[in-house]
Amino acid sequence: MHATKILAATTIAAVSFAVAPPKAQAQVTVNIGPAPACPYGYYDYAPYNCTPYGYYGPEWFTGGVFIGAGPWFHGPDHFYGHVDNHFHPEHGYRGPYPARGEAARPENHVDHMENFHGNEVRDGRGHTGGGHH
Repeated sequence: MHATKILAATTIAAVSFAVAPPKAQAQVTVNIGPAPACPYGYYDYAPYNCTPYGYYGPEWFTGGVFIGAGPWFHGPDHFYGHVDNHFHPEHGYRGPYPARGEAARPENHVDHMENFHGNEVRDGRGHTGGGHH
């Protein structure tokens, strides 16, 4: 009888440890590196290729500097800005793209684009829609 009590207590203890194992604390850090150096901004999805002039509307630039997109977005909360998705590869664009590190052309003003025709609003984090700004 004494051996049965010891066996039962040992079994209960073993089951208790198996059911509720101690939780291990893990921390995952992902370093995506610096934002791409593109003269007219970069798409908001990997591989974050440079966008051609005319994809982003003027509200995406402050003092001629792109406010970012994807993981590097640093615009205001609840931001939605216009894009012209005719310049998006998923919508059939096959034209030229600027290279990373390329300088913007002086005639391509980003803070004021007279002929910009935005047809979609995006939030800089890969979402479309909204656009109440």
